[in-house]
Order: sequence, then structure tokens, then C-alpha cells
Amino acid sequence: MSVQYGAITWNRQKKVYDVTLVSLLVLYLAIFVGVGIWRNPTATAETLLIRGLGTAAFLLLNVVLSIGPLARLDKRFLPLLYNRRHLGVTTFLLGLAHGGFAIFQFHALGNVNPFVSLFISNPRYGSVADFPFQALGFLALIILFLMAATSHDFWLRNLTAPMWKRLHMLVYLAYALLVAHVTLGALQSERSAMLAVALIVGISIVLSLHLAAAFLEKRVDRARHQAVDEGFVEVCKVDRIAEKCATIVALSGERVAVFRYDGKVSAISNVCQHQNGPLGEGRIIDGCVTCPWHGYQYQPESGAAPPPFKEKIPTFRVKVVQGVVFVHPCPNPPGTFVQPAQIEPMGPQQR
Repeated sequence: MSVQYGAITWNRQKKVYDVTLVSLLVLYLAIFVGVGIWRNPTATAETLLIRGLGTAAFLLLNVVLSIGPLARLDKRFLPLLYNRRHLGVTTFLLGLAHGGFAIFQFHALGNVNPFVSLFISNPRYGSVADFPFQALGFLALIILFLMAATSHDFWLRNLTAPMWKRLHMLVYLAYALLVAHVTLGALQSERSAMLAVALIVGISIVLSLHLAAAFLEKRVDRARHQAVDEGFVEVCKVDRIAEKCATIVALSGERVAVFRYDGKVSAISNVCQHQNGPLGEGRIIDGCVTCPWHGYQYQPESGAAPPPFKEKIPTFRVKVVQGVVFVHPCPNPPGTFVQPAQIEPMGPQQR
């Protein structure tokens, strides 16, 4: 943490990530231009570069839009969130290069301002085959610019999180504009089945992932509502509990110690049977909750002391739903075994 903002907080992971990203993009553009010249020797390098930059930007935007739902569907994709902003800014830069070269090649050599020419050179908005698709790309580029320019914690803090989020949700409008840009542009002039299939596949993947993630979120919401309906009480986020330690919460007039250990969560009475010591202020040692006063121990799953000792304390049912701990306030009889709630692995937060 810092009291000052830096342009980018570089570390080795980010450097490797960015170098790999740039290398792959250069390789993609080289292959795209090379194959284009081989298939169509009359095509100019400038035209092929414009198309290569455009396809690279659109492909990368599909990847950016897929990372979020992928991370919600499978925690193994969470590391991809760490540098998603880098991907987003790179997408804008590719789109800027694509649009800049296209405006120069098709609009900069006349007597009219290139940006004015972009909007007035083709007024056939009622035609599908001759629709002025470049204007759609320009509008999408403006949205991507606003997102890239505010893709920093400085803007997140100063715009406030709700406003920043609403601004960045415009990426879906930009995506729709770019789909129309490609459909009414490249697909009309190229008539390529491969291009059409690639576009449909990309759109299908993005839509399918978002729908699957939405269904998962709905199922999680139902699980949380069900936990509440069943009498469970929300305690805290699981990452607020230190490993092999507890948080103490008062439920129905009784203090409950909620322990986190070995990827699991268990809840037991906070009161030690020996001299009413606060078990939640102790920790788990050798697999047992250890009282900080005199070292009396209890198994976190059952509240029973390890053999040959006979002490027992009440246990509580517990759930973990999407990283949030829920505990039922009704205690079980002392020594009752309760299956610990499993903690789903969580990945790094987005930067």
C-alpha cells in the first residue's frame, strides 16, 4: 500500500506478462501480413497491417471479456485477472493503430478534414452492403479510450467505484459496435466464410461464458438466501479469519468461536469447560483448538477433547458460500460431530 499513486507498479510478473503479450502480438501480425501477401500478392502491406491490427484488437477484446466469467466459473483462471487491465489498454492501443492507419489511408489525402470525411464521405446509412461501418469503429474506439485512460486506481478512487464501474460497463456497448463494424465492413467486402465463422465463434464463446457465469451467480445467491432461510447467520468473509485462528461472534446470546484451518471452517462454543477460558482467543495446535489460559484442547469438528480426556463443548453448523461464512445459532449437544465447511481456493485480486 502507498499514500501516493504511481503510473504502473511494475514487478517481475507484470514485466514477463507484458513482454510475452507484445511478443505474441508481433508474431501474430508478422504471420497475418506474411500469409496475406502469400495468398494475395497484389495486397499492399499497409492494408494487411490495418487488417492485422483490427483482427488482433478484436481477438484480444474477446479474451478480455472472457476472463471475468472464466474466473467466476473456475478459480484456476483467477490469476488472469491480475493483469487484465494491461490487456484492456493493449486492446485500445491496437484499435488506435488500426483506426489511425485506416483514417490516414482512406481519408487523409483529400481536401476535407479526415475526421469530418469519416462521417460524411458515406451517407448510405440505410444500406447493409454499403453501411458507413467506419463510424461504428470510431465510436467504439472512443469508449475504449475512456476505459484505457481511466484504467488506474487514481480514477477508481476519484470517480468512485460505482461511477467507474458504470463507465467500464460500456465495454459491452463497444463490443456490440465492433461486432457491427466487422459485420457491416469486412464481412461485406471479403465474403469470407472463415471470417464469418471466426466472428460467430468468438461471439458465441463470450455470450456462453457470460450466461454460464450468470447462472452460477444466481445459484450462489440462492445458496446464500437458502442459508439465511434455514436460520444461518452471516458472520464474515472467510479471509478475515487468520489461518488456525478464530473470529468470535455472539449468536443468540452465546459466544461462538469460528475457526479456519487446513482449508476448512468449524464453529464451536467460545467457552472452555475448564475455567470458561476464551477458546476463540487461542489457536489450533496439533489439530486441536487450544485454550489460551491453561492449554485445554478440543477437536474443532466435534468439540470433544482428544482421548483420554472427556471434556466436551457444543458445536455449531457452518457453511461457506462464495467466501462468506454462515453459522447456525442453534448449538448442537456437546461433542456432536459437525462436518467442517470447505473453503474454495481464492486467487489474487485484480490490479
